[in-house]
Amino acid sequence: MQRLFIAVLLWLSCSSSAYADKPHVVASFSILGDMVAQVGGDDIELTTLIGANSDPHAFSPSPAHAVTIARADLVVINGLGFEGWMERLITSSGYAGPVLMASEGVSPLVTGIPAHTDFHAWQDATNGKRYITNIRDALIRIDAKNAAGYNSRAQAAITELAQLDAWIKSQISSIPKDKRRLMTTHNSFGYYERAYGVTFIAPIGISTDSEPSAAEIASLVDQLRAEHLQAIFLENISANRLGTQLSVDTGTHIGGTLYSDALSDASGQAASYTALLRHNTQQMVAAMRKNN
Repeated sequence: MQRLFIAVLLWLSCSSSAYADKPHVVASFSILGDMVAQVGGDDIELTTLIGANSDPHAFSPSPAHAVTIARADLVVINGLGFEGWMERLITSSGYAGPVLMASEGVSPLVTGIPAHTDFHAWQDATNGKRYITNIRDALIRIDAKNAAGYNSRAQAAITELAQLDAWIKSQISSIPKDKRRLMTTHNSFGYYERAYGVTFIAPIGISTDSEPSAAEIASLVDQLRAEHLQAIFLENISANRLGTQLSVDTGTHIGGTLYSDALSDASGQAASYTALLRHNTQQMVAAMRKNN
C-alpha cells in the first residue's frame, strides 16, 4: 500500500502540461536515448531510464520507473534480450502502449557455448542506421503531424552514420591484419568485430554479471603473453579490477577506456552514439599499431 501511495504521488508530481502537446518517449538506456533524441528533437519529451556511465546489467527498476513507463506514449528498447527486466516493469506499470524494439531487422550475432544472442548490435554503425530508421517510423506512427521533422533528422543521422562507418573501415584497414587484436574487460564488441575485422579477447561474457574463474584468468594471462598484445582496455561501466590485475600480471599497459553499454556524461569523450564509435575506434587503432 505504501508503494502504491508513493507511486501515486510521483505520478501527480511528474505529470505536466508539457506532455499535452508532445509525445512522451521512454528509452531504456543512454545510447538508445541519444538515438531517440537525435530523431525526435524538440518534437518529443524524452526520458532515459539508465543514464550515462551506468551499467544496464546492474539496473534494478523502482516504482518511480513504473510511473515513468505508465505515462509514456512510446517505449523504446534495444531488444535481443538486453532489457530482461522490461517486461516485468511494463506489466507492473499497467502500460498498454506501443513498445519499439529498436534492433528489429538487424542480423543477430549468436555466440558461445551454450549459444546466446549478443545484444550489443549498436557497436556496428550499419546497425545503428537500422535503429534510427526504426525509431523514425515509430515516432511517425504516434505523431504523424511532425513526420517531416522526424524524417529530416533521421536522414541526417543516417548520413552521419554512413560516413562514420566508412571512416571506421578506413581506420581499421590501415592496421595490418595480424595486428588487429585487442583485449577488453567484457565481451561487448562482437558486432564491431564482425563488421570491422578486429579480434577481441574478453574475460567476462556478454553480461557483466558474470566473473571468470581462476583457471580462466590464468588462461587469459597465457594468451596475452603468447599474442604479445600491448594494451588492455577498461570499460566505463565496469569496476575494472580484473583488467588492472591482468595488466599487472602480464606487464601489459592499460590502453584507455572504451564505451560499450553506456555513454559518458556530457563533458566526456563519448557523450553521443557517434562520439562513442569514433572514440572507441581511435583508442583501438592507436593500441593495435603497437601490437607485435
